[in-house]
Order: sequence, then C-alpha cells, then structure tokens
Amino acid sequence: MKVSGAELVVEMRGITKKFGSFVANDNISLNVHKGEVHALLGENGAGKTTLMNQLYGLYQPTSGEIYLNGKKVNITDPNVAIAEGIGMVHQHFMLIQPFTVAENIILGNEITNKMGVLDYKKAVNQVKELSKKYGLDVDPDAIISDISVGMQQRVEILKVLYRGAEILIFDEPTAVLTPQEIEEFIEIIKKFTQDGKTVIIITHKLKEILKMADTCTIIRRGVKIGVVDVSKTTEAELAEMMVGRSVTFSVEKEDKVPGKSVLDVKDLCVKDSRNVQIINKLSLNVRKGEILGIAGVDGNGQNELVETILGLRKVESGSICINERNITNKKNWEILQSGIGSIPADRQKHGIVPNFSIPDNLILERYNVGPFSRHGILNRKAIKDNAAVLIDRFDIRASSPEAKVNTLSGGNQQKVIIGREISNNPDLLIASQPTRGLDVGAIEFIHKAIVEQRNNNKAVLLISFELDEILDLSDRIAVMYEGRIVKILNSKETDEKEIGLLMAGGQSK
Repeated sequence: MKVSGAELVVEMRGITKKFGSFVANDNISLNVHKGEVHALLGENGAGKTTLMNQLYGLYQPTSGEIYLNGKKVNITDPNVAIAEGIGMVHQHFMLIQPFTVAENIILGNEITNKMGVLDYKKAVNQVKELSKKYGLDVDPDAIISDISVGMQQRVEILKVLYRGAEILIFDEPTAVLTPQEIEEFIEIIKKFTQDGKTVIIITHKLKEILKMADTCTIIRRGVKIGVVDVSKTTEAELAEMMVGRSVTFSVEKEDKVPGKSVLDVKDLCVKDSRNVQIINKLSLNVRKGEILGIAGVDGNGQNELVETILGLRKVESGSICINERNITNKKNWEILQSGIGSIPADRQKHGIVPNFSIPDNLILERYNVGPFSRHGILNRKAIKDNAAVLIDRFDIRASSPEAKVNTLSGGNQQKVIIGREISNNPDLLIASQPTRGLDVGAIEFIHKAIVEQRNNNKAVLLISFELDEILDLSDRIAVMYEGRIVKILNSKETDEKEIGLLMAGGQSK
C-alpha cells in the first residue's frame, strides 16, 4: 500500500490523444506513487484505456510528456514499455489457446540451453517459483483452452511478472471473475504492493476501488475530473464524479403476482464439449411477470443451460417448453421465432456484428421480414427509422446514427443488443451477464430495462456472477452447483451469505 511521501514513479503530463477530430484524452495529467494502487475510474468510453495504452506504448500521445522515476521517456511501442518495467494485463486476454500455460508465459522471452534449444523444464520451474511467490496457483502444463477465465487471467499476470514488471496496469481486471476470484485478486494486489510494485487499475466497479485502491483519478468524456484519496470518499461520491449526476444503486421493483409459466425445463441432461455430463436432471420454470435469477460459480453449467435452451447444444434427455410448446432440440432460428430474446454473455462474439452499422445490428433477427425487407430487398428507410427510435429509447450514444458498432463503448454496444432484443417483443428474455464490464450509469439503465420487461408481464431468465445484481433484480433465485439446481429461494427471504454457501456446495438453513 502507498507509503506517505513515496516517490513518483509515473508522471503523465498534459496528455492529449486525438483520433482524427475526436479527442479521446484532453490534456490529462496523472501522478502515480511507488507502492500504491491507483484506480482510473470513468464511464465506458471515457478514455481510461486510451490513456494507459499510451503509457504501455500501444498509442503515442498527440501531445504531452511521460516521465518514469523522474526521467522523461519516449515509449514508442510495448517492447520499450516492458524494458522500462511496465506490464499491462488487457481486458480481453491475449493468450494462444492451444499452447500450455508455461508456453504462453515465456513466449517471446524463451529460455534456451547452450545449443539454442528451448529449456522447457527450466521455464516451468521459473513459472512455479513466480506462482508460489505471489499466490498465483496455476498448472504450467495445462492447455489454455482447458482452464477457467480466472486461471487465464493469472497466466496473463504471470506473463508480465516473468518479464520483470514493476509497474502493473490492469484493464477491468474483475469484469470476468466470480466473487471468490475477485477476493483472491484483491489479495494478489496486496502482495504486489507489499513487494514494492506499483499498480494501476482501470475499472468502473466502485466497491472494488474502495476495497483495494489508495488513490483514484476520475475521467469523464476524455477530461480529468479530479483525484481523490479513496479512504476519504464514498461510493456515491465516486459515482457522481464519474457520470456527472447522482446515481440510484437500488432497483425499484413493484410487487407483482406472476402469471402462467412461459419457460418449463424438466429433468434436463446435457453434455459439454468434452462429452462429460455438465447438466444433470435440472428442472426450473420462469413465469410471466417475474425475473428468475440463476446464481452460481462460473463453470457449473450456466452457459450450457442457456446454449441448450437456445438450441445451440443437444439435449441428451429431458424437455424444454416455451408457452407449453416443446422446443427440445429444435433449430436455433425456430427457437428464436417461438418468442425468446437473448442477451448473450459475450457481446463481442455472439451479440453484435462489429463491422455492421448500428441500424443493421438492430435488425439482425428481422432483416428478412417487413417492414425491413420487401421481396428480398432491404428497405433502408424503414431500417433507418427503426434505428432512430431505438437509439433515442435506449440512449445509444454514438458519433453518428450510422456508426459501426465496433466504434461504440462496451456500454453502448450492450444497449444496441438490449434495444434489438426487447424491440422484438419476446415472451422470454434470457439475460446472460447483462452488465458485465459496464459502468454504473449503463448498469442503472440496463437494470431498469430488464425490470420494465418483467413489469410488462414478460418472463426474464437472468444469469449473473454479480450477487448484488441477482439479489436486486430477481423475484426468485435458483442456485446452480455441479449442473443441478440445488435450491430455489425467494429473493426477499435470502442474502448473499446463504447464496454464497449454496454456490460452494454447502447447505443452507
């Protein structure tokens, strides 16, 4: 943790970064002291990652200067940054899936013997030593594609440590972690600072800033708003500085008596990609006018359950019905037409077509029907008019209404997906990790949109690793463990402690 009077290790002075006429960073200065955890807080698209990409050499400033340990540096690329003792763990991991953990860690910095041949055994031993020192338990011989997201993050951390990093930059490090993994990550960060390392964390998660950071710099729309001592601030103050207005953290939800069942899953058995049973005799139902939340540690069958409902994975036995119509093992397009909308867990891979425009992404499932298509020809006016309505309704912020979706922030990409799925008027909305990686302003908006579906007498199946989100939004909570629903709880009669116990395979009261 930060020591009073510690020296400045990073100084970014008057950094401005422009992309054409767009100003991503506007005259930002940042001071980071040795041994501290410094948080960069801001909305999606505020310019946090852009600023750190300049410190890491992925971008060069349009103007401004960077100093490390009092010396002016010109960081022209990541190799220069690494040589200067800077390491960066990106939000989207950069690992080679068929390689082992050890191979990924040493890639580009291989240990060879006198004959110039890779000394894999020595590399594995070095990885084990680093793992032990910082509590980053990994199997050096495991294949990346076979390990969890949390383990993959550990590999990314070990990569930068292996290269001798003293300044570690983390971009949204807890966005894909379970609650237990987040606690482990916080402990790892403490070990880094105790070892004299300096940590910069890009995040939008206010609770985690309060738990692990010493100092927080807030950026809003490319401009530095202020710097605060984390020990002297509150969650509400940070949120207001970040979005420029007060933010409601609680979700207002009227009492509602649910109607007839929309989704019925009975005795479902499903195998995973390794042909191992991942869902075992699972039964649940979701009714009109209710949100059923599924809580569970990642890897207990949640993703496979959603894929199976959507027809992307084969049912071995059991049944799935929508509005009493059996859709077991139907094709995906048939299932979507039966009244299901889906917000996928990975918006980049499964929710958008990045190079398509906002209007085109908003009609992906209806491009071939009226009014968007006539005799096989797209009706551009109808598509544009539809986009104008949804951009306004869902507050989608873009440089232009015709902008490509890959130019939007994560929060606005998610709004495009939610706008499309809700405008399709589904009887059942499946929302998987709907606010993953989003800031409090976007989270507030998306929560309201999900509750509005429930209030409009629609059924919602919510899958989230955020227990606060599950508790705030759900009417009932189904806890998954090892492919089974171990218990279904009334959200008003349970708490995080009971759910956490069930998620770990324990027994509740």
